[in-house]
Amino acid sequence: MTLLTALQGGSGDSADALRISDGPGLSREQLLGAATAVADRVAGAPALAVLARSTAETVVAVVGGLLAGVPVVPLPPDSGPKERAHILRDSGAALLAHAAADTPPEDAGVAGLPVDLGERSATTYAEPDPAATAFLLYTSGTTGAPKGAMIGRSAVAADLDALADAWQWTAEDTLVHGLPLFHVHGLVLGVLGALRTGSRLVHTGRPTPAGYAAAGGSLYFGVPTVWSRLAADQEAAARLASARLLVSGSAPLPVPVFERLAALTGHAPIERYGMTESLITVSTRADGERRPGSVGLPVAGVRTRLVGEDGGPVPYDGESVGELQVAGPTLFRGYLNRPDADAEAWTADGWFRTGDVAVIGPDGFHRIVGRASVDLIKSGGYRIGAGEVEAALRDHPAVADAAVVGAPDEDLGQAIVAYVVPDGPVTGEQLTDFVAERLSVHKRPRRVVLVPELPRNALGKVLKKQLLADSAHG
Repeated sequence: MTLLTALQGGSGDSADALRISDGPGLSREQLLGAATAVADRVAGAPALAVLARSTAETVVAVVGGLLAGVPVVPLPPDSGPKERAHILRDSGAALLAHAAADTPPEDAGVAGLPVDLGERSATTYAEPDPAATAFLLYTSGTTGAPKGAMIGRSAVAADLDALADAWQWTAEDTLVHGLPLFHVHGLVLGVLGALRTGSRLVHTGRPTPAGYAAAGGSLYFGVPTVWSRLAADQEAAARLASARLLVSGSAPLPVPVFERLAALTGHAPIERYGMTESLITVSTRADGERRPGSVGLPVAGVRTRLVGEDGGPVPYDGESVGELQVAGPTLFRGYLNRPDADAEAWTADGWFRTGDVAVIGPDGFHRIVGRASVDLIKSGGYRIGAGEVEAALRDHPAVADAAVVGAPDEDLGQAIVAYVVPDGPVTGEQLTDFVAERLSVHKRPRRVVLVPELPRNALGKVLKKQLLADSAHG
């Protein structure tokens, strides 16, 4: 089934098939009518930027671009002038869609396109080439200016169908989330997934425990920060007992949060793994085992492998760490105007280098260790996954959260440094001993820094490069 056919089908024809925060509810017919009016105005444009606030206008603009076959460029509303200028210039966007009541940035440098939810058009658009670009999604740019990942229409369709299968996601569901609408998680999964399956969508505006508890959904999406806050609110968590499935992604879910959610809601959460460039490639299943700390198995059509530093295969023994590489129909088409980045991202035999390190067990279950650049620590000749040490630290009753980095060390190459958010009286020496009792002695932190909170981005991922910079001055 093509992407556009699915968007125009489905059974979500109630008056509130789509509702965002306290905004007006839209039926599927109203949404598509307004989106078609946008499509009439953008057809033929090289790209359509969308000021991606959490509003119904954002959804209408995105769907309008897809209807017209114009690549959609979600623009983070909190992007600074330099980042915004780069994205608009690099993507070639000729228009910037925004809510009619909104004021686009004065320095945007492209024509504004106000979106009116009351507009309607009955124009019929043929399905564009499935190989055409649906989205230009810009990466975080931690190693330079953000790169535009070209996400094909067929990749979006393949991934959403694979997830519908894995999560038993149907038109009978009501999806609830409060995630930003400029990332894969909140936009592609959290909006287009609902449109493709025909399920109702309730976006809470902000992902608060109270908002999730009041939404009455059957399927919930969240990042670990969201689930951690909900697990700390016993009353709100109890109201999710009537749900069917809780899905966590974008960063590893701490095992204590997994266990508390399961105890309070009666639902062991689903964990999944993916990237902007690959969409979601690995997930536990609604009808399968949900193992704390594991993201499960490859979704339909996706293949994975672990590769060592020597380029050889890494055994699936549940212990050996290797770089995770993926292949399949959900992968992006490449980086816009960046052949150098493409050359680095792909292997000679056509596999995508995720840059993440992982462990795969004999049963095929995947556990993500983290980013090779910051989470694979080489200390004293050992290869240590930061995630394993973090999980051990979080098992301590006086630890609320933890992040581990490998700081440069003249003797060891890298020394394990742990940043810990305490939840009670505890010392660094106690935590070092605690880890050494549970893991190999060489995996114990050489230094523990107690902090009030960990720096995180909008999706809840710890900013480890910032911690590494801090460690250099520590």
